[in-house]
Order: sequence, then C-alpha cells, then structure tokens
Amino acid sequence: MKGLTSKHKYILNGLFLILCGGVFMFLWNAPPETTHKLPRDENHLKYFSMDKKEAEKECETCHNPQGKAPLPQNHPPKYRCLFCHKKG
Repeated sequence: MKGLTSKHKYILNGLFLILCGGVFMFLWNAPPETTHKLPRDENHLKYFSMDKKEAEKECETCHNPQGKAPLPQNHPPKYRCLFCHKKG
C-alpha cells in the first residue's frame, strides 16, 4: 500500500488544526459557571473534609420540602448535590 503524499499530509494537518480551533472556540465561548459553591459556613463546614458521596447523603436532612432550607420546585435531581455545587 502506498503512503500518503505530502499534499495529503498538509490537507490532514490543516483539517486537524481547523478541528482544534473549532473545539477551542467552542470552549472559549462557553457561558460562565453560575451554580453557587458549597457555602463555607458553620452548617456546611463539616462536609468539606468528607468524600462527595458521603457528604451528599446528608444534604436532604436540611434541603427537603419540610427542612430548614427547601429547594426550589424546578431544582434538578437532588441526589448529586456536589456534582454542581462544588466545594469552594
């Protein structure tokens, strides 16, 4: 089988650069992160030293419809709190 000619190599390199530029522009124009970080207050401080999954098990003790800090009705799934609300 015959190898690529230098013309084909230039075309493939050019397509690769265009693809990389497109990915870069897509990421550059991404909207800023708007989700609030986990607050560093006395209520949440103990969760900073815990593993994410371990800490998430306790979120619903306060963040439930009858709790101290209920979540809005349109809040996304409540089982992965620290997926969006990062530890600051």
